[in-house]
Amino acid sequence: MTRQQHRYERERRRQDVEGAWRELVAEARRTVAEGLVVGTSGNVSVRVGDLVLVTPSGVPYDRLLTEEPVAVDLAGEQVLGALAPTSEVPLHLAVYRSTGASAVVHTHAVHATAVSTLVDELPAVHYMTAALGGPVRVAPYALYGTEELAAHMLRALEGRSGCLLRNHGCVTYGDTLDQAHDRTAQLEWMCRVWLAAASVPGAAPTLLDPDQLAEAGAKLKGYGQRA
Repeated sequence: MTRQQHRYERERRRQDVEGAWRELVAEARRTVAEGLVVGTSGNVSVRVGDLVLVTPSGVPYDRLLTEEPVAVDLAGEQVLGALAPTSEVPLHLAVYRSTGASAVVHTHAVHATAVSTLVDELPAVHYMTAALGGPVRVAPYALYGTEELAAHMLRALEGRSGCLLRNHGCVTYGDTLDQAHDRTAQLEWMCRVWLAAASVPGAAPTLLDPDQLAEAGAKLKGYGQRA
């Protein structure tokens, strides 16, 4: 590769990182605006090649600067930024090492967190359960920021694009930040629906069976506008 090609590749990489960081900051602020995050809870990441851009630890999202990216490599070593990365780096890296994800959203959304304390799996109260791969599992509790939590999460994510974390919150991933965000919002909504239905005295929510979920999943694959 010539020097000119090296310069071109470095410039393109810089632009890719800057663009991805702007999107990450916007997504972090969106989680707050939509009530999925309170204070500095939760975290967001996006992968750019062998870099993982992550929200920093303990910094309110409205104070994040679009010109100061924070990034780690796939080994977890910080390679960009003066601010320390989120304590949940192990959780994010576990997803990237095990899936083809390009983005991860982790929140402490109220209804998702509430459901995580009640059941081992979110009951299939709506056909959008199929959009996450099936009934959403609850990963056993482990201290935040640990490899143990990351391992529990990966088992709960098998065949799924989202899971709940016991007494903690939820995690979703996707091909884009928008997709990961939409999955988080959908999961929070389904948790809210189940909690509302399950709270009615003398009644129990009807649930979808595996065949019904499979039918919905097949139809959802063709949902939306075609390019």
